[in-house]
Amino acid sequence: MSDFSVLAISGSLRHASYNTALIRAAQRLAPERLTIELYEGLGAIPPFDEDVEATPPAPVVDLRRRVAAAADALLIATPEYNYGVPGVLKNALDWASRPSFPVTSWVSPLAHKPVAVMGAAPTGMGTVRAQLQLRQLFLWTDSTVLSKPEIIVTNAHEKIAPDGTVTDETTRALLRGLLDALTTRIRISQLAAA
Repeated sequence: MSDFSVLAISGSLRHASYNTALIRAAQRLAPERLTIELYEGLGAIPPFDEDVEATPPAPVVDLRRRVAAAADALLIATPEYNYGVPGVLKNALDWASRPSFPVTSWVSPLAHKPVAVMGAAPTGMGTVRAQLQLRQLFLWTDSTVLSKPEIIVTNAHEKIAPDGTVTDETTRALLRGLLDALTTRIRISQLAAA
């Protein structure tokens, strides 16, 4: 049994997503102490609506539970659409960032949560701008975002095979480094909370 649990969210709903492939590669490359669960409910989350926030829909309740209680950290793989974060990913993080009702504290469930960000795109710029937007979002929630190593997979169609296998050894090495750094960050966060 592993010591640490990571909830991984791909910002793409596409079946053959490069970003979901990155997460699946991370699952295979994870150190022994780390379990990575791929969150597959992104498409079921309705648009954020403060009018129903006090009684959120079941998919939102499930996501919040997984983020707040079940996960020691988050691993986010984002595509980049129109120079930014996909709407479905931003929407899910908006829901996840809000406190549950009844509100006893306005501290985000994402506060102090270790977060690793990565992304893949078929372009030469990869997901640089989308990752910067995510980092800005997590700054507001007081999350602990890893700064290195950065995983910005450019020309993803040349590094990820049609079956989803990450064939590029540099990308695989960076993934291993990111997962080791995330494991260390989780350990530090848990010691600080003790």
